[in-house]
Amino acid sequence: MTLNRPDVVERVAERAQLSRAQADAALTAVQDVLADALRDGVAVRIPGLLVAEPTERAARTGRHPRTGEPLEIPAGRGVRLAPGSVLKAAVRA
Repeated sequence: MTLNRPDVVERVAERAQLSRAQADAALTAVQDVLADALRDGVAVRIPGLLVAEPTERAARTGRHPRTGEPLEIPAGRGVRLAPGSVLKAAVRA
């Protein structure tokens, strides 16, 4: 089973006693705050839930999977996500 955005919005609305529109606005706000912080190079730590940290990847030489030719992979940015203790405990239960 997979929860998609409307499912999450509905469940948040029920638990927080909000309207669906309010829950959707809150979820959008959290998404925007996370994206803005990571874009600015700031880690986000929500104790028990998650840690999101921006990462830098150095340029490197790779190989084309079909031809085996070397190719240059440019430096880039990414994000590292780590679950918090509440998420880890939920999966173990």
